[in-house]
Amino acid sequence: MDESVSLAQLAHRLEEVVGELRGIPVDVERLEDSELVRQQIAQATNSAGELRAMHPVGSQEKGRQEQKSRRSVLDVLRGGMAMRTIVHASVLDDPRKAVRIRELHAAGNLHRVVDEPIQQLLVFDRAVAFIRITPVAYSPGALMIRQQSLITILIDLFEQTWAKAREVTEPTHRLTPREREVLALIAEGRSNGAIARALSITEAAVGKHVASVFVKLELPTTQDDNRRVLAVLAYLRGAAR
Repeated sequence: MDESVSLAQLAHRLEEVVGELRGIPVDVERLEDSELVRQQIAQATNSAGELRAMHPVGSQEKGRQEQKSRRSVLDVLRGGMAMRTIVHASVLDDPRKAVRIRELHAAGNLHRVVDEPIQQLLVFDRAVAFIRITPVAYSPGALMIRQQSLITILIDLFEQTWAKAREVTEPTHRLTPREREVLALIAEGRSNGAIARALSITEAAVGKHVASVFVKLELPTTQDDNRRVLAVLAYLRGAAR
């Protein structure tokens, strides 16, 4: 009898919890049409004072469409919106996109770069957020989120990612796995010959990897600076990726 009373009480409590959950509004709208997504984002842009954004890939915009988008961002910045954007390092592999990102960064849309996978995300103030329905680059549609608890989680995700990201003004070309191995051994103070023996490759191959590292880290030949030392400093700072 006692057990049945306990089960009855448990069942009653579960009913109460379910009832409470039913009363919580989950304000998430599914926008299937890409044009509607653009309209909702434009509306949010016109009323917001702050934007947090994450972009795993670059925009598909080209030519006049890209110029119009760029002018639109610059206009929003001049209007006083605070903007911070996190991009995946692969976006900077396209010289045209890299130039645009640096231009926007200089204009006030602060950018940082990550190597880890990220998803498309826009958060306007603490009022509304947009994420893709399907987490695949350029997939249509978006979820428009106004639920405060979900927005808080997305903002926390952005801030944690921002804190770990590197400045967009740091060297952006990524090293190959072999180049990173070579640079790590340079940081240990090894000569090209010692690196060749450690990696079982020729010393000539090491020389080519070292030269490539210098180019990617934008370390020009000068009489005043030792490029091996500068490369090691970049490695220790985490700027050589």
